[in-house]
Amino acid sequence: MTSPLQAARLDWSTGLPMSADYGDVYFSRDSGLAETRHVFIDNNQLPQRFAALQQDALFVIGETGFGTGLNFLVAWQCFLQHAPAGARLAFVSTEKHPLTPDDLQRALAMWPELATEADALLRQYQEMAPGWHRYLLAGGRISLTLLVGDALATLPELDARVDAWFLDGFAPSRNPDMWQPALFEQLARLSKPGATLATFTSAGIVRRGLAEAGFAVEKVAGFGSKREMTRGQLDTAPAAGWQAPWYARPQLAANRERSAIVVGAGIAGASTAYSLAVRGWQVTVVDRHPQPASEASGNPQGVLYTKLSPHFTPLTQLILSGYGYSLRTLQAQLPQGEDSWRQCGVLQLAHNADEEKRQGGLALAGLPHGILHAVNAEQASALAGLPLQHGGLFFPQGGWLHPPALVRRLLDHPNITLRLATAITELAQNPADNSWVAMDSDGPLAIGSIAVLATANETVQFDPTFYLPVKRIRGQVSVLPATDASRQLKTVICGEGYISPARHDSHCMGATFKFDTSDTRACDDEHEENLAMLAQMAPALHEALGGEALSAADCSGRAALRCTSPDYLPMCGAVVDREAFIDCYGQLGRDASLKISQPAPEVGGLFVSTAHGSRGMVTAPLCGEVLASLLENEPAPLPKPIMDAIHPSRFLIRDIVRQKLRD
Repeated sequence: MTSPLQAARLDWSTGLPMSADYGDVYFSRDSGLAETRHVFIDNNQLPQRFAALQQDALFVIGETGFGTGLNFLVAWQCFLQHAPAGARLAFVSTEKHPLTPDDLQRALAMWPELATEADALLRQYQEMAPGWHRYLLAGGRISLTLLVGDALATLPELDARVDAWFLDGFAPSRNPDMWQPALFEQLARLSKPGATLATFTSAGIVRRGLAEAGFAVEKVAGFGSKREMTRGQLDTAPAAGWQAPWYARPQLAANRERSAIVVGAGIAGASTAYSLAVRGWQVTVVDRHPQPASEASGNPQGVLYTKLSPHFTPLTQLILSGYGYSLRTLQAQLPQGEDSWRQCGVLQLAHNADEEKRQGGLALAGLPHGILHAVNAEQASALAGLPLQHGGLFFPQGGWLHPPALVRRLLDHPNITLRLATAITELAQNPADNSWVAMDSDGPLAIGSIAVLATANETVQFDPTFYLPVKRIRGQVSVLPATDASRQLKTVICGEGYISPARHDSHCMGATFKFDTSDTRACDDEHEENLAMLAQMAPALHEALGGEALSAADCSGRAALRCTSPDYLPMCGAVVDREAFIDCYGQLGRDASLKISQPAPEVGGLFVSTAHGSRGMVTAPLCGEVLASLLENEPAPLPKPIMDAIHPSRFLIRDIVRQKLRD
């Protein structure tokens, strides 16, 4: 992935935010708000285009240079003023040096006209890691996908179709590295036919570069003291290059009904249902249990944390994006408290040499201090409130949550209907209209134009998905009553396992990993295992809870079966017909370099979100956004390589190439 992230360094000496690195202002000294409206809103004709949108339509704006977010907030406000009630705005913006939360708040306070939008953004805005960050705002009508990194590195990995561009990086004379032919080529690649653009600059290098990329450009009157600016429209779309069809966006029926069946009411199902519901879909969630979050999502306390690789593997990139999205979801959906969650921070202790080496690499990887930073044993003890033998990494944004509280909140939407205590006996496609029908022993339960299986290990019980390589991992948590001494614990502590600060006067710890059993009854052996883990990880806390006198008899708890995949990444996306897929792409077993163009043989309208393992609270909410983005043709919330890395067909294509499967 990336070079170390450097937050924006602002000079406020003039009363306006100025970049200390580029020597340029973030907005006009005359009137930043009026300049934004003139340059980007009016010269892209957004009020008229928003007003002309159909109900349920999507409009996509792309931006180079998020800066203070002023352009985004103005576009958001304009959209709500002019677009029909059912339309939605997707805004994608790049930013190499994001502002700190304090600087963003100070900058946006200058525009009281935007206070409603600014406050909503600031409630979710925290210090960010490099990578991609999805925000849902205005009840889901507005999405922001913020690509934190160099535009020339992030835009080539973007999967989007843009209606209008805001080109708002610092001036070409101050930031020549951005205004390059490679940027203009990416703008053309990502544009819809007829897409427009506007930029404050009239520099010849910009106009010539845009023209060479296929845009018809013209100079028009600038704002205030600036005589001229540039606007344009895509005139000649570039030829599309070959892309692997097995990872292409799903083939969606035109004019389909926006209705869905989601099977499974855990965090994966609830997240998918919510992401669709806020976009106007009617969703029926079916689960065999009488309550949501009855399986692996039902633990009393889960931990929001990110065990990362210093090499920024696909899993690390996914986790960083998912971690941020889950935190924003919690900030937007649930008040902090004992019934829901606490952002108390997470300590990952360097409990052995391998962990110390991994953490040393991460500490040097350039992640912002507000995401993680190294602490010694003394500092870790002060953060925890109890003596610890090891230092480690502290994640100040992390904490614990009560997973059922989040699941219930996500399902509490007027567009979601729950069908609980209902076991599906058949999920079938109606040949008359290709809709999906879920049935139990009494007949049809739900009908939808699409179906999503968020059923963890049970996914392989359905005929179209029998081949997906899921594996079960049993995990047991143990719960101990708090004591006066243990109540001093202030942060989550992680090592070989974890323990959380008291919730309702009990501590939750765990969890075990058992591969060869499907039993979900809590057992004394695994309570003892969790107690031994605690004694090794945090001896003083173990002693505070009872020490040597503790036994399994003192513990309550629960066990559940996690679901994971061979590469420990989730599976999220469209389902294909296995035999037809092998027939279609079997030639790759003889020559993996073939550029086959035949579309993947999908099981039309069937999707999965599964194999989230022990990271479901971090990956499942974002995967809900992945599916919604695919179904609504929105900009993807993850880079294309990561979208490919979580695609359910990845195992089939790998097995074909490795000659494990043949046509």
